Amino acid sequence: MNVVVVESPAKAKTINKYLGPGYKVLASFGHVRDLPAKDGSVQPDNDFAMSWEVDSASAKRINDIADAVKKSDALFLATDPDREGEAISWHVLDLLRRKKAIGDKPVKRVVFNAITKKAVLDAMADPREIDADLVDAYLARRALDYLVGFNLSPVLWRKLPGARSAGRVQSVALRLVCARENEIERFVAEEYWNISALLKTPRNDVFEAKLVSADGKRLTARAVANGDHAQDLKSVLEGAAYRVESVEAKPVKRNPGPPFTTSTLQQAASSRLGFDASRTMRVAQKLYEGFDIGGEVTGLITYMRTDGVQIAPEAINAARRAIGHVFGDNYLPEKPRFYSTKAKNAQEAHEAIRPTDFTRTPDSVRQYLDADQLRLYDLIWKRAIASQMASADIERTTAEISAANGARAAGLRAVGSVVKFDGFLAAYTDQREEKEDNNDAEEDGRLPEIRTHEALAREKINATQHFTEPPPRYSEASLIKKMEELGIGRPSTYASTLATLRDRGYVTIDKRKLIPDAKGRLVTAFLENFFARYVEYDFTASLEEKLDSISAGDLNWKDVLRDFWDQFFAAIEDTKELRVSDVLDALNEALAPLAFPKREDGGDPRACPSCGTGRLSLKLGRASGAFIGCSNYPECRYTRPFGAEAANGEAAAIGENVALGKDPMTGEEITLRSGRFGPYVQRGDGKEAKRASLPKGWAPSSIDHEKALALLSLPRDVGPHPETGKMISSGIGRYGPFLLHDGKYANLESVEDVFSIGLNRAVAVIADKAAKGPGARGSRAAPAALKELGDHPDGGKVTVRDGRYGPYVNWDKVNATLPRGKDPQSVTMEEALALIAERAARSPAKAKKAPARKSAAADGAEKKIAKPKAAAKAKSAAKPKAAAKARKAG
Repeated sequence: MNVVVVESPAKAKTINKYLGPGYKVLASFGHVRDLPAKDGSVQPDNDFAMSWEVDSASAKRINDIADAVKKSDALFLATDPDREGEAISWHVLDLLRRKKAIGDKPVKRVVFNAITKKAVLDAMADPREIDADLVDAYLARRALDYLVGFNLSPVLWRKLPGARSAGRVQSVALRLVCARENEIERFVAEEYWNISALLKTPRNDVFEAKLVSADGKRLTARAVANGDHAQDLKSVLEGAAYRVESVEAKPVKRNPGPPFTTSTLQQAASSRLGFDASRTMRVAQKLYEGFDIGGEVTGLITYMRTDGVQIAPEAINAARRAIGHVFGDNYLPEKPRFYSTKAKNAQEAHEAIRPTDFTRTPDSVRQYLDADQLRLYDLIWKRAIASQMASADIERTTAEISAANGARAAGLRAVGSVVKFDGFLAAYTDQREEKEDNNDAEEDGRLPEIRTHEALAREKINATQHFTEPPPRYSEASLIKKMEELGIGRPSTYASTLATLRDRGYVTIDKRKLIPDAKGRLVTAFLENFFARYVEYDFTASLEEKLDSISAGDLNWKDVLRDFWDQFFAAIEDTKELRVSDVLDALNEALAPLAFPKREDGGDPRACPSCGTGRLSLKLGRASGAFIGCSNYPECRYTRPFGAEAANGEAAAIGENVALGKDPMTGEEITLRSGRFGPYVQRGDGKEAKRASLPKGWAPSSIDHEKALALLSLPRDVGPHPETGKMISSGIGRYGPFLLHDGKYANLESVEDVFSIGLNRAVAVIADKAAKGPGARGSRAAPAALKELGDHPDGGKVTVRDGRYGPYVNWDKVNATLPRGKDPQSVTMEEALALIAERAARSPAKAKKAPARKSAAADGAEKKIAKPKAAAKAKSAAKPKAAAKARKAG
């Protein structure tokens, strides 16, 4: 019996069916170990030694694999055909050797680009050794990412409170997004005019021609810069006679593009299907792993993490056969098409993304796929088959027209095109993936018959005013395209990099566009000022090229790490003497347009609107992060948030406190104010004043006396619950609008609901929340029990569970983490009781919620702790008594 190791259980099940009873296919569930998130996991002073950690779930899976390997004849490592897949195989083999499970058994590495029976059997017949160069490249990449993250992030935490993290690739990607936002803010719109004429042929056909020259001078794209010039040219054309000088029709061939790579698939799926990068890869993974079609599970596409554009010769032949069958022989080019990658070293998987079987058209597999899967498969199938189809034949017609008005003359041009033979366009419309780049759309369309030297009649002259527009914000698709152009990141990292930027709160997505958050711009400005080298595009790209050279066997991975670390460590050391005032000075200058927007009255944007004499500056708070404050603090306590609210003028507009009226019950003044956490309303003055922050979406300019009173009245009593008689109240908390009843919360859909919800609906919302069970606001279910240990002496089950931070024991509301390395299956009741007692002692709040009676184990543990305390107390109390007794005796 032979053991085969793959990543996923779905893949394992499919391949086991292909190989038959002589093989046992087991899943590693991805990476089996990683660098622990703590200092010292990579040791530059110890020749970059790396300390790996296996989590509890992976430890169990490795034990299962080791047990199977000990009883087997051979081990086949069949993880994915890229650098990550090679690394997983290396990790699995290293752990098995440490467990002495291999012995003298043969170990082979097999790779296949598609999960089909033929591809798997062919790979098993042609095994190889683990590629040491690919593993070295993985180790270098992992070490670099760790060294940057665990050395640069603490600098951010110390010098820039509120910052989350920095990363080798993520920080450069964030810089791209922030740089584009800077371009947009600096952009100054310019006026220009387009002038065109609607002309009629002698056959009464009307077409449009655009002005391209005037008075002997060629007009560039924005040469007509104002209305006076436009009206002058319009008047010339309105009185002119028109004549066709030439008509030229040129045949143009349009060739298809190559099949998808990872990045081009993500771009096309974004622009055509509206998928983000993570969603695209999630669906593609399922298409790769396959479906049960005709009684056999088979993958529908080849491996989806690749920067290669070529496809295998047998796949080209299959595509050509499918083209002849589906479209006809006239859509088949004379020779196959071959593509070459632009990447210097296409080191991921070598083949482009394509269908595993071109005869499986999207319609033929429709019944097996969900909507997302079908749409993505349709895109991949059409792009791949189009790459081997004939060129499209297009006739492009250009008519040059003269306009004469006395001594003045002008030239106009009409352009049109018509598809004579659609070729590959019959399968895949070769549109620009990013619509903002499509400047040729205006030239689409067919011209009527136009003859040389014939006169034309003027129908209408149009002069339209335009203004230049700023560059568009990046979408996920266009950012991936830009990163690929610059050589930043690799196919397997694009989706995770974008996800990290979102998760850290550095960017937000609005209408599929990436908008940098104030926090993200702050981090970028800091890095550009104090770690400029490490967010340079060229530096990051050159580092990627070195990693590619390691995978090709041309560079030693530790030499690359040494070169990087020496300079990086020096840069980190230099920041130790960096004062916060130096940081603030640099950030004030770099972020001036965002932090200190221009004032409508033309005044100094950094002058304090409250005291008039202070200077506004960025301030850094441990809890609040960055905000704008006055230099005259504490005499002047003016503050406002840093970021979008300040930039759009809302917060700045508050300036001094705005009086909204008096509270009818107390007679106290109600004011609208601005603080470091944003705008808020306040009733009265002093420490006892009632305050309420403005909810998200409520602009300061919209706050009136009525709204302020409503906010200050929260929490609002909705009414007593009909079953319990206890009051239901509504309010706004840090997680949004809520209902509160009997100590339990339920989310409300909107802020408006807080003020309008009635008792009947409130009871329904609370009942719905109760039906979903206890838990956090997201109602996340508790992890399933791995093992039940029995009943606690005070009642209630004691269980072992596997949570997001590792395995733990649970009783009532007490959760106690298991010691590192402890097998969850080996935990005894005695051990669990001791852990629970220790955890309850450290967390009085949870201890109060648990039943009052102590277990025997907890009671014994407390007595052991109490003895030295009691002895010390007795000894301390005895001293003054003994002294008093001695004095009395004397």
